[in-house]
Amino acid sequence: MFRAAWFTVLIERVLRPLGRMVLLGLALVLAVPAQAGPGKGTDHGHKMARDLRDEVARSIPLQRWSRNVGGHREVEAVVVAEPDADLRELMQAVRRLGGKVVSQHGVIGGLTVQMRAGALRALAERDDVASISPNRTVARASSQLEAVSGSTSGQVRSYPLPTQYSGLDGSGVGIAVLDSGIMKAHRNFADAYGMSRVRRSVDMLKARGGLWGDGVSAGSVSLAPGSAEQRAYESLIANDSNLLQDPYGHGTHVASVAAGRGFYQAPDSTGVAPNADLYDVRVLNDNGVGTLSDVIEGIEWVIYHAREYNIRVLNLSLAAASTESWRTDPLCRAARSAVAAGIVVVVSAGNAGKNVKGTEAYGTIGAPGNDPSVITVGSANIHGTSDRGDDSVNFFSSRGPTRGGSVDSAGVRRPDNLLKPDLVAPGNRLVGAAATQASPSNPTWNRVATKNPSLLKEASSRQVYAQTLMLLSGTSVAAPVVSGAAALLLQANPGLTPPLVKAMLQYSAQPLAGANLLQQGAGMVNVAGAVSLARAVRPDVSSAIAYGALWPGAGMLRQPLPAPVSSVGGKSFNWSRIVFLGGNHVMSGDVLFSQYQPVYDPRLTWANNKVVRLQPWYWGPSWTTPGETYVARFTEGTPPNQQLLTAGVVRGDRLVGSSSLKAGTGLFAPMGTLSTSIVSGTGLVLSEGLVLSEGLVLSEGLVLSEGLVLSEGLVLSEGLVLSEGLVLGEGVTQGEALDSPEGEP
Repeated sequence: MFRAAWFTVLIERVLRPLGRMVLLGLALVLAVPAQAGPGKGTDHGHKMARDLRDEVARSIPLQRWSRNVGGHREVEAVVVAEPDADLRELMQAVRRLGGKVVSQHGVIGGLTVQMRAGALRALAERDDVASISPNRTVARASSQLEAVSGSTSGQVRSYPLPTQYSGLDGSGVGIAVLDSGIMKAHRNFADAYGMSRVRRSVDMLKARGGLWGDGVSAGSVSLAPGSAEQRAYESLIANDSNLLQDPYGHGTHVASVAAGRGFYQAPDSTGVAPNADLYDVRVLNDNGVGTLSDVIEGIEWVIYHAREYNIRVLNLSLAAASTESWRTDPLCRAARSAVAAGIVVVVSAGNAGKNVKGTEAYGTIGAPGNDPSVITVGSANIHGTSDRGDDSVNFFSSRGPTRGGSVDSAGVRRPDNLLKPDLVAPGNRLVGAAATQASPSNPTWNRVATKNPSLLKEASSRQVYAQTLMLLSGTSVAAPVVSGAAALLLQANPGLTPPLVKAMLQYSAQPLAGANLLQQGAGMVNVAGAVSLARAVRPDVSSAIAYGALWPGAGMLRQPLPAPVSSVGGKSFNWSRIVFLGGNHVMSGDVLFSQYQPVYDPRLTWANNKVVRLQPWYWGPSWTTPGETYVARFTEGTPPNQQLLTAGVVRGDRLVGSSSLKAGTGLFAPMGTLSTSIVSGTGLVLSEGLVLSEGLVLSEGLVLSEGLVLSEGLVLSEGLVLSEGLVLGEGVTQGEALDSPEGEP
């Protein structure tokens, strides 16, 4: 730095007559550290896909798109240009470097080229080049999201042709998306026959009674099926024919990540469950903001219609600030009711992983992600590749533990300290559907895209009506990855309960290198592994639980358990083999799936040494509606002497040890270390199981050191619900309420 400054002074004295432009140019050149060497001041290698770089580094070519010619490595690659770049100029540059232009792709603004590896790296140094990828085979034609999540592995589905597949796709399973709406006219939501898979669209904002309305909400979960009141309410909230179903744009993108069918164009934006049914429940306004009551009413609608429409999954890519315990928080209670009704509830962890100082912030999980019954999802960065080896937890992804709590009789606040998130999923720079008004002659953009036009350009797509795409990041787009995965598990085995789905997703997850339990939960979602677990379990678990026909320790398998190893993208990895139970306990062992564990009853919630039983009661039959279809009410109680786990379950709490952020131990140690310890057989095997007796279970649990200072949670206006933060890129966060003053719904 001193030498660079000395050179700058010398130049200013000697070359001042040459003018300021020359001076500035030379000063910048001489300020480069001497060891960098000529042409090495900036490394543009990051523009080249990792599998391309790995192949070039090999002495013998292994891939179809790589070969040795005359002693030199030659590759065939796809070069994507920066938006608005001149492709003719780029083609000339390819030829000057000795390459050949194979074809031009106007739809993505790029070229397919054949070049020597060294020349390709020189091409990457050009400012008009955005990325360079190998010209992979047609078998890799599925979306990157499908590939990296394991959705296109042999256990899930395969693509014999780029636009045809066979295997699990979520068919028959309903996913309810509570968000800002879904543009049902978008082609991503069409089935194989061109019909929309958005089966219903309802708008809870139409029924709003609070926040300075008339004070009376038209909706309730207890409306009698077929009654005049129920029909009037459904008519009031109906939004099926609205031309502007998602003015904000967040919900459409979220829905496409879960269940989009986007292989008709490039880039491929296919989601995880591309034939699942979708239910659009609008709870956020044009600015991406709603209220607790709006969201709760939306959850009620989903619960009410769950059996009628076979809604098995509920996606909540939103969060609210809460200092309450999971026991009392309104959103937690509503979400927990949905789980009790047999619905898998998937919630985004939030985007508060960094504080205002730019440092890591623990204890930032929002509600209802702080409830033990839901699946709380953090965001992982796949770094633009389908290779999971370089995946990492995003800095913005909210960390655990949960910090909501209660005040004891002595006036001391007791935080819940539940282990969250439960796992992570791809959530950085995902391409998905972009909502417009459903009018070919006037397709006005959604508000997110209008305020952030770069999100459209970065999707690298030719924007055609009903095929529009945009790019988003955040835990809000990581959550629907897991929602889609849950739909695939339920298609493979409709008899799974929500807690069993959650356990399978955690147990089969892949620990990411260097990340701890409070950053990544059990690890990166592994659809292939979770599906193989789902297929191993008998298909009548849910009904047997409902009718009291399963006892603790009863056999739960219909075929042997799979080996705890998966292969995604051609690379194998071990499963985490851990499950969070009781809020802050780590469990493992094959017995979790070979024998029935009472904690898989969706009506039970266990955390903080408490067990709550939430019982749904259904309307009886009438002249117009069948019985046992529509939930009328819930009752809550504490079951006496409830067995929770059986003998043979492996308890890993003590392996975690003392937790110190500074020392990187306990909960702050790499999660892979804990997983390895459990797999090696060093956990405590329960000999007699666990039974709830007088409300006490595993009283010690996992306790954080008293000296650890954690954030108290998301700082939002009281009672305000946001679609938890739109992240434009790694490390850059923008609030969802783009032009709405704080506190305004």
